[in-house]
Amino acid sequence: MSKRDMWSSRNSNLFYGCSDASNKFRKAQDITHPNRYLSIVTSGGLNQQRTGITDAVVAARILNATLVVPKLDKSSYWKDSSVFSDIFDVDWFIKYLAKDVTVVKELPLRKGQIWLPYRMRVPRKCSDRCYIHRVLPVLKKKHAVQIMKFDYRLANSLDTDFQKLRCRVNYHALKFVDPILRMGEKLVQRMRMKSKHFIALHLRFEPDMLAFSGCYYGGGDKEREELGKIRKKWKTLPESHPDKARRHGRCPMTPEEVGLMLRSLGYGEDVHIYVASGEIYGGNETLTPLKALFPNFYTKDTLASKDELEPFSAFSSRMAALDFIVCDESNVFVANNHGNMAKILAGRRRYFGHKPTIRPNGRKLFRVFLNKNYMSHKEFVYRINKYQKGFMGEPKEVSPTWGVFHENPYSCICEKVDNSSRGKVSNSTSRVEAFTRVTNTDYDPDTPDDPEVDVLLSD
Repeated sequence: MSKRDMWSSRNSNLFYGCSDASNKFRKAQDITHPNRYLSIVTSGGLNQQRTGITDAVVAARILNATLVVPKLDKSSYWKDSSVFSDIFDVDWFIKYLAKDVTVVKELPLRKGQIWLPYRMRVPRKCSDRCYIHRVLPVLKKKHAVQIMKFDYRLANSLDTDFQKLRCRVNYHALKFVDPILRMGEKLVQRMRMKSKHFIALHLRFEPDMLAFSGCYYGGGDKEREELGKIRKKWKTLPESHPDKARRHGRCPMTPEEVGLMLRSLGYGEDVHIYVASGEIYGGNETLTPLKALFPNFYTKDTLASKDELEPFSAFSSRMAALDFIVCDESNVFVANNHGNMAKILAGRRRYFGHKPTIRPNGRKLFRVFLNKNYMSHKEFVYRINKYQKGFMGEPKEVSPTWGVFHENPYSCICEKVDNSSRGKVSNSTSRVEAFTRVTNTDYDPDTPDDPEVDVLLSD
């Protein structure tokens, strides 16, 4: 049986991103009411804000309203004072969406004075009918409405034209400003100078992240006390159940576990890896096992000087945007978590050529790592490969109903109709050049399961 190409997805050449509006999707100028304005305030970090901005455009379209350029969250955990135009090219955003939704930078003056919109909130996953019944009557009366904490305030499932509009916003209209793009491209070029191919790892292992997850990583009373103290910041969190969270695949993988998974999937110690992360709980001691597995270990701080990063370093969203660019341009992307950045990038990479995107199968891998000392190395590698089938970012590996739309933009993925290509396997993606195939000699797909290990790994 032939081995997979680690740097590309099979059959990726048979699929492409498609987000054009249908003929029945009317132009914005024909449906926008002249005295109807929607404003929103996003919530969270860069990628949570990105989902809010995307959904705000669709909400404005549903309401036949003009959208005011979204306001970014400045008061949450991230404490970033950036405005929309500090991160995204606002003029491009307005111009690109002109046929879909009318967008203005600010509310117009009302009777010569600043117009304060009526503030309200909507429930999470509010459908188009929900907006018509809850928001439209208020909008007709007040003419300008501002929806607060706008994160995941639009239903996951919508009509196809609305879903395609989501894709046009997320993958085309939202473009980083030139200073961020230039610095991000420098980081990518510096990784490419070191190696033709590289992996980008989004590593969420900050103290706050671990405390919020309620997971336990074997650090004894010290860990329980430190993370427990941080967890008390969130008054509404239920009592934590670390074992249950791990069993259900909800705990971020440790840096060492990610490294072991990647090595088992065939990525050798000579592979270059870019790590996008914040403060790591346990510091360098926690990262040492990953660095031992992948000595060619880089971050934006090791690739760029302090002077180069100075314009961005005081702003968490701008620093996150730099990581986003490198992760997006990497040959393989992997995350140890199921957070917003991991989801947004997974969807984006599907749309732009199904570039390999490894989504750890947490439910299954948990028991493999728990019992790795009770199996041979060959068996360990076999189990990792077995459980990661269907979690590698390949075409059609998940159903249209799986996950959130930002992660699985099924309405915007089209399959080419070409009878001559049927049955053929592609060895390259749209942005990844062909590369000598590297195989994992420890993994044999035909190896039978070890029944004793099956008992260890069973639920």
